[in-house]
Amino acid sequence: MNPCRLTITMMLLMLASTAGAKALIVPPRPGQVGLSVQGQYGALLESGTLGEDFGSGPGLAVRLRYRMRYERAIGLSFESQSYDTRPTAVFYDVVTGLPLPLSDGFAPAKATLITSGVEFYKLFGTKTTTTRMLSAGAGLAQVHLTLNDKETQYAPDGVYLGAGAEIERFFFGSWAWDLSGRYMALFEDGSTNHLFQASLGLVVYASY
Repeated sequence: MNPCRLTITMMLLMLASTAGAKALIVPPRPGQVGLSVQGQYGALLESGTLGEDFGSGPGLAVRLRYRMRYERAIGLSFESQSYDTRPTAVFYDVVTGLPLPLSDGFAPAKATLITSGVEFYKLFGTKTTTTRMLSAGAGLAQVHLTLNDKETQYAPDGVYLGAGAEIERFFFGSWAWDLSGRYMALFEDGSTNHLFQASLGLVVYASY
């Protein structure tokens, strides 16, 4: 075959392949619902009753997101985040009032924060393969402590306010990588705690 014809043929095949690959990506439309599952890592600032004693740890988030018109969305968010005990933490015996060694069976080994709330999103680039968004949310927060002896202690329920930034990068159909960073102010047990999260996972939008 003539080299010129061979080159043209190869270019046409590459263009066809590229066009086919792009056709596989279907950004969601208004009215579609997305389900996101993310692994995350969170850290507390050393302030507030929770942040003074607990530092950072892994977590899991599940989010439902409903795409609306005018590049907006609304969603529900459910998270479970664990925080390890700080080496500088001080816990007291409820009977004697004396400080407990961190290895004591009655001393907390970790704190778990469970949140459920509503989030509002402002979207950018919804007609491209990369959707960017800003979010704000609020909801309920529950904290429980797991002691070294595996017993569980429950703290009073609280509330939180949050804000974040997120990216959805579509790679096949309505499947996308979901990367986000969030700040949350947690109002619990009469104090304000500040925490930051980085999350990465997958999101898929139902097609109908």
